[in-house]
Amino acid sequence: MLHILHGADLHLDAPFAGLSAEQARQRRAELRELPRRLAELARERGADLVLLSGDLFDGSDPYAETAQALARALGQTGCPVFIAPGNHDPYGPRSPYALLSWPENVRIFRTAAMEAVPMPKLGCTVWGAAFTGVSREDSPLAGFAAPRDGDVHIGVLHADVEGKGRYAPLPESHIAASGLTYLALGHIHACSGLQKAGETAWAYPGCPEGRGFDELGEKGCLWVTVDDTTVEAEFLPLAGRRYRLVEADVSQAVSPEDALLSALPADAGDDILRVVLTGESGVEGLDLAPLKALAETKCWSAQVLDRTAVRRDLWSRAEEDTLTGLFLRQMRLRLEAAADGDERERLELAVRFGLAALEHREEPMA
Repeated sequence: MLHILHGADLHLDAPFAGLSAEQARQRRAELRELPRRLAELARERGADLVLLSGDLFDGSDPYAETAQALARALGQTGCPVFIAPGNHDPYGPRSPYALLSWPENVRIFRTAAMEAVPMPKLGCTVWGAAFTGVSREDSPLAGFAAPRDGDVHIGVLHADVEGKGRYAPLPESHIAASGLTYLALGHIHACSGLQKAGETAWAYPGCPEGRGFDELGEKGCLWVTVDDTTVEAEFLPLAGRRYRLVEADVSQAVSPEDALLSALPADAGDDILRVVLTGESGVEGLDLAPLKALAETKCWSAQVLDRTAVRRDLWSRAEEDTLTGLFLRQMRLRLEAAADGDERERLELAVRFGLAALEHREEPMA
């Protein structure tokens, strides 16, 4: 039985352009701790292999301290480590993969063609390939098939399953024909869960830390167990901070501040939030600076966006000599004749939807 820790897309030294300069600096420092935490996981769980499927660096010229921290941490995993460079950190003569002195347990794939590394003590062979430039338009598994020699064959690649672009498009049919037992992939920043193509299991672990509001929620790596032809995968959360979206409806709240505080998650202390204010408020154009400051008493960083509409009287146009006025007068008569509160509530909702249609608005007033 093989125990594999599979990670990808660390994007060390990412700029975090959406944060303040000080927060971005702190986030880059926190990302630099990811390799150490991965090494700790590998030791604690007793990993036989660590597979890192590319884009470990956000660019091909990371800070020297970052590359050294990665190499130092990977030397402490207690097991062999395999790296398949990706489109952000392709292998080349001036890449950190070529210039840095790496620990003996770390193997970096250096060519676009699939390379084999036999691991006789583990009864497996690890296959991998590298991006050697910032793009690759061919499938890394085109024409590839692992030999049927009794070994468990494991692959590690940075590639885009069923993609059509410049990042190693990989048809599922190529995965199915590969003869691999498990294919450890990188490039997609959301965890895919365990997938199957023919007899080959494959997965993306996603990135271990989100870098923006397009990478929401829990992020981490995969703990993969391979037992002959059986493959199982467990998602291990690793993110120190999560990006999260929150909606705060101000319509029924005493104030926008109350709406915001009610909407904030209780466990958001270390997280980065985007709070979207919706519904109807009594003013046009809310002052967002104090609302942002208030949100940041409950989380690490926050954006606050105003998507509210100005509250107005539902019946303000009832006396107009227009179709809208006629509609409102007729509905008011029906409301006055309503038999009970439930019917009144339904009629008021119908008025709101009717006004939205007549005024060509996307949503009814709250």
